Amino acid sequence: QLQASGGGLVQAGGSRRLSCAASGRTFSSYAVGWFRQAPGKGREFVAAFSWSGGNTYYADSVKGRFTISRDNAKNTVSLQMNSLKPGDTAVYYCAARRLGTSYRDYTGYDYWGQGTQVTVSS
Repeated sequence: QLQASGGGLVQAGGSRRLSCAASGRTFSSYAVGWFRQAPGKGREFVAAFSWSGGNTYYADSVKGRFTISRDNAKNTVSLQMNSLKPGDTAVYYCAARRLGTSYRDYTGYDYWGQGTQVTVSS
């Protein structure tokens, strides 16, 4: 089970840190990704760790502003979001997958958190 937290209301230019905690499984054995979905839009890839944890991937729209990190000791994955824009407003989901390397493809993820709302005001 995955539990995402940290969402809320933030002004444009501000920062927010999302966390994803896993219970019943160890993140170090999974690739972990963050996705988001804005109203009326499809689920969009944001960032991901490879299953080995050695590589990170980012959507072009967040590169340089967002950072994904993991804490294996705490079994959590975080998404630090800086320089937020109104276009970043969405429900953010964390997800984990055991196999495959198409980290940007949400259909390949096996486990999903419940989502946390991030609203960026202008």
